[in-house]
Amino acid sequence: MQKITVLGATGSIGSSTLKVVEANPEQYKVVALAAHTNVEKMTALCLCWQPAYAAMADHDAAQQLRKRLASKGLATEVLAGEEGLCQLASLPEVDMVMAAVVGAAGLSSTMAAVKAGKRVLLANKEALVMSGQFFIDAVYQYGAELLPIDSEHNAIFQCLPQAVQHTPGRCDLHASGVSKILLTGSGGPFRYREPQSLANVSVEEAVAHPNWSMGPKISVDSATMMNKGLEYIEARWLFNAKPEQLEVVIHPQSVIHSMVQMCDGSVLAQLGTPDMCTPIAHAMGYPERVHASVAPLDFTQIGEFTFMAPDARRYPCLSLAIAACEQGQAATTSLNAANEQAVAAFLAGKIGFMDIARINEQVLTQSSLPTPTSLDCLFELDRIARITANEQIAKVTP
Repeated sequence: MQKITVLGATGSIGSSTLKVVEANPEQYKVVALAAHTNVEKMTALCLCWQPAYAAMADHDAAQQLRKRLASKGLATEVLAGEEGLCQLASLPEVDMVMAAVVGAAGLSSTMAAVKAGKRVLLANKEALVMSGQFFIDAVYQYGAELLPIDSEHNAIFQCLPQAVQHTPGRCDLHASGVSKILLTGSGGPFRYREPQSLANVSVEEAVAHPNWSMGPKISVDSATMMNKGLEYIEARWLFNAKPEQLEVVIHPQSVIHSMVQMCDGSVLAQLGTPDMCTPIAHAMGYPERVHASVAPLDFTQIGEFTFMAPDARRYPCLSLAIAACEQGQAATTSLNAANEQAVAAFLAGKIGFMDIARINEQVLTQSSLPTPTSLDCLFELDRIARITANEQIAKVTP
């Protein structure tokens, strides 16, 4: 029986994780659940799973949860704030931690799981985008096990030789016979729209992903393809990849989740129904396979696979992320922070869709990008980038 903490339990990844637990009741037990502010959903989850611990990042939400659970007679201990999430990530009785807190807010708790030597199921891509080498070094220093949950990175992981799987961040792709990683993306809801028409898209259009069910922030990132840019940066760190070993390919059907091209010309691909339960089940059971409760592919119903190169005019955020990756850690940290602020502003109706890329570019252009020497330096870069982004947002008239 493997015991698990789910950070980001009320989000889409958290829900999928609990579905996998439900499908394998003899193998997994939920010890702790954590979320941000959704007290109503967290109350329902605690009543269903009866974890020993729960945490809310928001202190007021934690107090409300305590009262609700007490009124239900539930003995779950409720913690609060970032400290509470970090404590649940490092519980001695826990074997694995699903790190699915969205954005930079998830870095501290994810790092706490690493420092506690857990099997870390990494759904929070910002942890690597922000902290890169610091994060990889900590995995080895504290003896943690790092397994990717993003469908693309999990697909790549499954296609790579075992020698690479067992040495995340320090592997040698060329020595293992790998020529290139092909990172696929759906292209989001605007993959066929004329670039000049994108300035007027609504929030509702931007969050309507054609293939995946995701939260609003990630859905907007998919529409701009910043999500793919962040995944490009994450892949650079996870697989110790050089720029010439990474390529982004648009695959509208979202059935091939990513591919690995070998030096002999062979291409290995991982395919599956677009459902996050599949990569989650793979990481939870690795190296074995467990039930994911996902319908198998019916190749006779798929029709066809199509591919195209991303258009820089339609997806300027992708180009910015790739350029930032080549610049280094300070640039990727600043870009991630700026993007979080810009997407939040778009969702709130303060800026237009194409303003997201403009604000991201302005922050990168205006920011001083010293080489970070510690996590504290990264958090300071993050803070300054958010201030600069907010200044730029205030100048926009939607």
